[in-house]
Amino acid sequence: MSTVYGDQRLIFPATQRNRIPIGDELAEQLPSTGLILEIASGSGEHGVTFQKRFPKLTWQCSDPDPDHCRSIGSWIRHEQLMPKMPAALQLDVRDSDWLEQLKMPAQAVVAINLLHISAWECTVALLRQSAQLLQAGGKLCVYGPFCVDGQHVSESNRSFDTSLQERNPAWGVRDQSTVLQEAADAGFTLGNIRLMPANNRMITWIR
Repeated sequence: MSTVYGDQRLIFPATQRNRIPIGDELAEQLPSTGLILEIASGSGEHGVTFQKRFPKLTWQCSDPDPDHCRSIGSWIRHEQLMPKMPAALQLDVRDSDWLEQLKMPAQAVVAINLLHISAWECTVALLRQSAQLLQAGGKLCVYGPFCVDGQHVSESNRSFDTSLQERNPAWGVRDQSTVLQEAADAGFTLGNIRLMPANNRMITWIR
């Protein structure tokens, strides 16, 4: 994470690498119109990229970190996306008042690189709160690395998982089967699982 612009815009290097393949997959999954809530938007680089790519959608960024929210606002202003793109919500995935903060229903929820850099309770909250927010047919799209049946899909993911847990024992690459079961318990039906570059996956559920 860095900033080189002299304002409040942050730069997350991974965003530069993955925004095109993620956008390509979202183009297959998202509705043509409506409100999309992005949870844990980070710098806001994904948000402005997808607002520009999908102009008929309204992309609502959110993040619990005030520095991230300021970065999102700076990116929105820099890309001249006001007033189409709303200001970021300072929302924590564990909050229980998503709809009250949004003030309108969302047609989809997107979470990019959240599950492995947060505690398990955040994964549970994402699934349960999304299920409460979305109406029938709404989608939840989650991108990131996953284990499969308790096994890492690559040595790089194994090393990444180790480094995450060294930074924070509550973090780590989640097991796909465990997440799928938690999603089913929350009321979601699995839509599809797409293999993505760098040993990541996009999992889409339907409410």
